Amino acid sequence: MTTAGPLLGRTRQLVLDLWEISRPGLFLVSLVPYYLGYLLAGEKLIGPATGLIGLVVWGPLVWLAVLAINDAYDLPGDLLNPRKNTPLTAGRITERGAKIAAYSAAALAIALSFAVRPEMALATFGFLACGWIYSVPPLKWKNRPGLDVVSNCIPLGIFTVMGGWATVKSFEGFPWVVAGVVLLVEIALYTPTMIPDIDSDRASGYTTMAVKIGARRTYLLGFVCWTGFWVVTTVLAAIGHVFPQWMVWFWAPCAPLFIWMYHHGLAHAREPKDIAKGMLRVGKLFLIPCAVFVLGYVGVLG
Repeated sequence: MTTAGPLLGRTRQLVLDLWEISRPGLFLVSLVPYYLGYLLAGEKLIGPATGLIGLVVWGPLVWLAVLAINDAYDLPGDLLNPRKNTPLTAGRITERGAKIAAYSAAALAIALSFAVRPEMALATFGFLACGWIYSVPPLKWKNRPGLDVVSNCIPLGIFTVMGGWATVKSFEGFPWVVAGVVLLVEIALYTPTMIPDIDSDRASGYTTMAVKIGARRTYLLGFVCWTGFWVVTTVLAAIGHVFPQWMVWFWAPCAPLFIWMYHHGLAHAREPKDIAKGMLRVGKLFLIPCAVFVLGYVGVLG
């Protein structure tokens, strides 16, 4: 009885720390494209029950796997950044402990995915491999301008959609054009988040794309990708590919509005709070056309 209390307390703190490392605020970044693939494959709002396994895999497990390994290898630099306050910088979890958590979460994610379908395990492995490539030496693409964006956005734009599709069926008939446009969105939403870290990354010796090309060009890359998404999807709606053709009358007016909102909210944002404010405004309103697409695709609208 004398040891049960402290043991439960340490266990509870460990669970909370691992949850914090997994960054729950990021779960939707992977779960939304995962659900898109799930929806496209099943053509229903709620498809096979295997989707519940996907929620666990593409939510907490993959994020714990890639972020714990990232935090472990970033620890020396994070200790120099006053904005970093994590279980590792606070000393509650060691570098070795973070690596154990990362490999354990990765193994469980792949095992659960394989239990659903080998193709889902392949998509999960691709996502995790990109996370390792991004964070772990000697590759550590995080420190290679351009490749940092590639290794961050390809898993979120492509492997997540593949994972959602594979939850329902094999890759035959997989809509690669959808993965391509989701990739454009991921780049558009990721690049602004690099801007506030330019000074701290430079001080820590990280040569990210934003450090290399500067804040203005980093924003412009995101803007071009955001514009490209709206142009391509409007064309898809016009020809009735993936989109119901009637949706072009809704989608086409949305395009210039959302392009303007992205520019208005992010063109001059440099501080974390300004970036967050601009992205939150765009992201919340972006849910409206997304919801219309989902309801149109399954036949509720149109």
